[in-house]
Amino acid sequence: MSTTYGIVAVALVAVATLGIGAFGLRFSRTTSDFYVASRSVSPVWNSSAIGGEYLSAASFLGVAGLVLAYGADMLWYPIGWTTGYLMLLVFVAAPLRRSGAYTIPDFAQVRLQSVRVREVASVLVVAVGWLYLIPQFQGAGLTLRTVTGAPTWAGTVLVAVIVVINVVSGGMRSITFVQAFQYWLKLTALLIPVFFLLHAWSSDGRPSPVAPQDWFTPLGRTDATGLYLTYSVMIATFLGTMGLPHVVVRFYTNPDGRAARRTTLIVLALLGTFYLLPTIYGVLGRIYAGDLLAAGHTDTVVLELPSRMLGGSTGELLAALLTAGAFAAFLSTSSGLAMSIAGVLGQGLARSEQRPGRRLSTITALRLAAAGGILVPLVLALSAERISVANSVTFAFALAASTFCPLLVLGIWWRGLTAPGAIAGMIGGGLCAGIAPVLTIVWGPDGWLGVLMSQPAAWTVPIGFGLMIGVSLLTRDAVPGNVSRTMVRLHTPEHVDVERQD
Repeated sequence: MSTTYGIVAVALVAVATLGIGAFGLRFSRTTSDFYVASRSVSPVWNSSAIGGEYLSAASFLGVAGLVLAYGADMLWYPIGWTTGYLMLLVFVAAPLRRSGAYTIPDFAQVRLQSVRVREVASVLVVAVGWLYLIPQFQGAGLTLRTVTGAPTWAGTVLVAVIVVINVVSGGMRSITFVQAFQYWLKLTALLIPVFFLLHAWSSDGRPSPVAPQDWFTPLGRTDATGLYLTYSVMIATFLGTMGLPHVVVRFYTNPDGRAARRTTLIVLALLGTFYLLPTIYGVLGRIYAGDLLAAGHTDTVVLELPSRMLGGSTGELLAALLTAGAFAAFLSTSSGLAMSIAGVLGQGLARSEQRPGRRLSTITALRLAAAGGILVPLVLALSAERISVANSVTFAFALAASTFCPLLVLGIWWRGLTAPGAIAGMIGGGLCAGIAPVLTIVWGPDGWLGVLMSQPAAWTVPIGFGLMIGVSLLTRDAVPGNVSRTMVRLHTPEHVDVERQD
């Protein structure tokens, strides 16, 4: 790919992102504007923004790379990522919006009347956000190096700087506009080249790829470990979606619970449309870019295909368009993650400074938190060894599924949940889901132990649920006294005139 085209594509996306973010600054004045866009985002705008932030580097680059490397069984990733929104629609979306919270820790405190639960949830929000941000930053560096030859750190730092500027300037208002734009840019960036690539494939006489048998066995394994890995991936992606802080926070921006449900339905359609495309790139990569598998560069197959299949100016222009889409993927997802981290850290910072003579506004606290909260994942992304973006994101899904999924489901649907139960479930599930991938990377155990560590959701999610239920049953006297009123608030439509305040 032409270096000039690549630089122009990245520059245009960066300028457009900053420009749209600056436009959002005109509408950001209050704390509610910065944290939840004053709860006034329509379902169409919000669903586009959710699609923008949710379709990360793992979706834009990683899915095609996994299909190229491992075959049809990798489609469980996009299926799971999409189906997770169905779970959100059924169990979480409307009640969560009616809670009146800004963040997951807000919801935890409102529901369980416990500052300690809020603190544990805040730590986990930051942990999930950092774990998810690292592959976004690494993917940005990989993309910029592939298309321009720049050092890997340049793309990583560039994305981090742009994200911080947008969050600091206008908060949720700004990134809503940015992410909505970036969803449609990403869809266009994948869709237009597909027509040219399919036409080129049908014209050059090459046969359809003959897939090896292991493409159709569970994760390429003929024994029981393949089935376990498949189901564990499904559990992580199905349930992890409802626990991702940057996804959940967007439902607080809807006007009411009904709008939150409509948003979720539209998101299902947007994601289903998008995920058809990376699959095509992965299959075509099997024909034209099989060498990327041996070289360990499968994540670049989307960017490589236009030059290999078309060449000339057409191939260069389409590759530049795909580069723009990939860079938008890093920016949009990173913006949502940075916003969710900044929201939690900013509230904590503002609370800690509310003492005589030390008054810090919530907006200033949010801005400071956005700048500070991005430094840890930035340093880790620059120093850690790179792994497949789709696989690394799955670790974050497993952590969210093992902690926030039980908290939200039980907190919304079971009045018996107590603060000690919630804390036990989040800490127990979180430790198990967090330690397992670390052991996989550092120790690399073999056999079933290695399989269980590499995809832990199948056993860590039951641990999270089990601890929350078991400890809550043992601490029934800790059920909040206002639980009935809180449950009415969560489950009664807004147009019904009931007492909603504690």
